Amino acid sequence: MNNKKPIIVVAVGGNALLQRGELMSCENQVKNIDIASEALAKLSENYRVVIVHGNGPQVGLLALQNLAYTDVPPYPLDVLGAETQGMIGYLMAQGLKKYMPNGQVSTLLTQIAVDKYDPAFSDPSKFIGPVYDKQVAQEKAEQFGWSIKEDGDYWRRVVPSPYPQKIVEIDSIRTLLEADHTVICCGGGGCPIIEDNNGVTGVEAVIDKDLSAATLAKQLNAEHFLILTDGDNVCIDWGKPTEVALYDVTVEQLQQYTFAAGSMAPKVDACCEFAQETKGTGHIGSLHKAFEIMNGTSGTHIRL
Repeated sequence: MNNKKPIIVVAVGGNALLQRGELMSCENQVKNIDIASEALAKLSENYRVVIVHGNGPQVGLLALQNLAYTDVPPYPLDVLGAETQGMIGYLMAQGLKKYMPNGQVSTLLTQIAVDKYDPAFSDPSKFIGPVYDKQVAQEKAEQFGWSIKEDGDYWRRVVPSPYPQKIVEIDSIRTLLEADHTVICCGGGGCPIIEDNNGVTGVEAVIDKDLSAATLAKQLNAEHFLILTDGDNVCIDWGKPTEVALYDVTVEQLQQYTFAAGSMAPKVDACCEFAQETKGTGHIGSLHKAFEIMNGTSGTHIRL
């Protein structure tokens, strides 16, 4: 890699691009992407930026639209994941160019290898699609053969989320970074594939985008890994009277605490794993404060 600017891998949640309970329209996605793009474009002044976005709401919406047309069999989740990579990457590239008209932005369809024996295939945990009340969720689960789980005050469909082993297109990503492109890749956690003697086969799953982004950051040996979410900091006892925000912390300090399994825990784990393997710095903070996080005036910063 060249030494012009340090590399930062940024993970943006699918829920940040479509707010919880918000109408899942293209107009709303463009509005939210514009907010994200303004913050992300500023980072390109000081870093070579790689953006990984989630797709939970979007892939769930495509799956519902898929089921509504009964003249053909439903398309599998990995194919729908590829569709969301194109859709969100297209909209995000347009948003970024608005704020960095002279910059180069490339969207790369990305495959990620997983283990066909990953236990996640027998224990679906990744939320996709819209939220429902319990009765509606149970009706849809019975109608379509879904697995469902409680998500806060609501219920949602869950699908397998295997652990990402490697980014297939890593060399292409490196080449684009060498040319100082802002790269959008591993969208929705990437398309999960299994490699064997028969070649490559897609699998029905949605990989966690934070884990995919961490895997990418490690393969690139990035200096920084930033997870953008809907809160300003990682907090101990979040939502309780004893809540305490964390700012500069070590991996060892974080390992003393327990965080919510379905939300903050995977983000903390991904940042800790990144810091341990690369000696780089993990950051977690608000989608609207990406530039402030990297200036050290906001967010939680995780080091060895």
